[in-house]
Amino acid sequence: MDLTVLQSGVAADAAWRVVRSAADMAAALDGDGVARVFAEDEHGRLAAVPPNHPQAVLAWSPEVGWEALLAPDDPRSALLSLYLPICSATASQPITVGHLGQSLDGFIATHSGDSQFVTGDDNMVHMHRLRGVCDAIVVGAGTVAADDPQLTTRRVPGRNPIRAIVDPQRRLAPSARVFVDEAAPTLYFCNRSRIGAGETHLGAATIVGIDETENGGANVTQVLAQLRGHGCARVFVEGGGVTVSAFLEANLLDRLQITVAPVFIGDGRPAIRLAPPHQLRDCRRPTYRVFKMGGDVLFDCELRGNAPITRDASMPAVSRVI
Repeated sequence: MDLTVLQSGVAADAAWRVVRSAADMAAALDGDGVARVFAEDEHGRLAAVPPNHPQAVLAWSPEVGWEALLAPDDPRSALLSLYLPICSATASQPITVGHLGQSLDGFIATHSGDSQFVTGDDNMVHMHRLRGVCDAIVVGAGTVAADDPQLTTRRVPGRNPIRAIVDPQRRLAPSARVFVDEAAPTLYFCNRSRIGAGETHLGAATIVGIDETENGGANVTQVLAQLRGHGCARVFVEGGGVTVSAFLEANLLDRLQITVAPVFIGDGRPAIRLAPPHQLRDCRRPTYRVFKMGGDVLFDCELRGNAPITRDASMPAVSRVI
C-alpha cells in the first residue's frame, strides 16, 4: 500500500468525509453489537449494504471497530488507514492519542519557544483532522504561552473538540485566546491550591482543580479521568513535549504519533523525554506504521503492546519511499 497521505484534492476530501462519518457512527454501532458493511449513498453518507457489495468502503466489527475495504491502490486508502483506529474508539473502548512534530535532531521548538512551523503544511492539516475526530484536545501551558493557539478545526470540515488547558501552577495570562474566544467549551486544569474561594471560571473557561504532584507537574491521570467524565472517548494530547511526555510516562497513551521533519534545530525544546532505563533492551519498542506526509514522515506507534519489530520477508531490506 502507498502510505502517502493525500491532504488535499477530491480523493482526500472524499476520504475525510468517510472518516468523519465513521467517527460519528461508532458509538451507535458499538451499542448495537452487530457487524455491518457500509458504502456511501448518493448524498455522501455511509449506508449499510450487504457483504461483498461492490461499492463497500468500510466494515464495522464489534470489539474491533472499523476496517477499510478499499483496494490498496485506492488513493483514499492511506488516509482511512491513518484515522480509522481513532474513529473506532467509543465510551466502552476509549483512546488517548498523542502527537508531536519534531526535527531530525529531536526538538519541537527553539529555546525561545518558536515552533511555527517545524513540520510542513500537510502535517498541520493532519493535526486539524485529529482535532476533528476527537472529543477533546489537551495542551500544556507552554504551548499556550508560546503559540496562543485557537485549537479549533479551522483547516478541515468538522466540529471543534473540548479544549483542555493544563496549567498546574496557573501561570497563563487570562487574555489567551482559548480563554476568551468561546470557539469551543474549554476546561482549565490547575492545582487546587491555585484556585480562589468560589472561583469557577477564567474568562469563558471552566476551572477544574487537580491534585498537586511531588514534582510540581500536572496530575495527568486526573486530567484524563475528568475528560472521560465529560464523555470524551477520544482524547488528543497535542502538546507540547512536557505534556505528551507526562501522559506517556503515566502509561495513559494508547497511540503516539511522531512526525519527523527534515530540519536541524541544533538545540531547543526537546520532544519526548522519559526516565531512562539502564539498558537498551528495557526501552519500549512499540509496533508502528509509517506514513509519508508531504516532506515529513509520520510514525504512528501502537503503545498497548511491546512486541519486537518484524519484517515481511518478501519485502526488500532497503527500499526508497520518498
